[in-house]
Amino acid sequence: MTEITGKAAVVTGGGSGIGMGLAKELARQGASVAVADILLDNAKKVADEINAAGGKAVAIHCDVCERSSIKQLKAEANAALGPVQLLFANAGATSFDPLMEMSDDDVDWIIQVNLMGVMNTTRAFLPDMIAAGDGHIVATASMAGLLPGWIPVHVPYSAAKAGIIGFMMNLGLELKQHNVHTTSYCPGGVASGMKANNSRYRPARFGGPSEAELQITDASFKHNDLAFFSPEAVAPMVLRAVRNNRAFVFDHPDQRRYFRETYSDVVEACYDDADAYEREQGTPAANPEGAKLIGAE
Repeated sequence: MTEITGKAAVVTGGGSGIGMGLAKELARQGASVAVADILLDNAKKVADEINAAGGKAVAIHCDVCERSSIKQLKAEANAALGPVQLLFANAGATSFDPLMEMSDDDVDWIIQVNLMGVMNTTRAFLPDMIAAGDGHIVATASMAGLLPGWIPVHVPYSAAKAGIIGFMMNLGLELKQHNVHTTSYCPGGVASGMKANNSRYRPARFGGPSEAELQITDASFKHNDLAFFSPEAVAPMVLRAVRNNRAFVFDHPDQRRYFRETYSDVVEACYDDADAYEREQGTPAANPEGAKLIGAE
């Protein structure tokens, strides 16, 4: 079980949306919080609200697309709060454009902020957790990563979020011996304000910020009955999963049917095909030398 009270936490993308909800709930449950965001004014507003309510928070600028910025975040968080034992790698961006209509900068930004931002933030804070033998890392993935065929016109985003899930699951195996846990949070519909604010978070090296509103076409949603919860409503669900050391946390239990459509139906059918092939053709002979690569010395 992961304790929250009395711990120091970092939340990237903490100035708005899901990150804001997580930062406030962490403080409500007794953690001190470094609210990190590429828009410092947003982070300051959240930190001020936490402090006014009797909690402890600091606002820190961070662009998770830059390793140097993440290192600076760690230095400032440690100076203000001490060793960080709870990391919420939440910063992200999205797009709903067809792949071949996206520029190189579009694709690079989505992959860099969503996947590499999580990986590099984790790499910065993980050594201290391993040394302490205590810690928990939460990465905000998406149902679009768990079920990549669920939302069309979402290719780089789905790829990045699926990458987060693979990263966190494999890292969890690596960290068992160190008492450090990992959780992938897969939001299924949260009113985060991303539609209006997404372009404001874009770093200069990927074209820079703008006030353009995110365009979402009808083709992006197979189902139009999606309920959107508030960040404040989902944050306690996430922290409950953290306390229980869950590998995943979902916020829409009714979406179980999409999981079944994707895996129980599609994947099971593929295994049925593999079984049928072996019945017809026989099981392929195993390589007598095991996993040795053909032609390897």
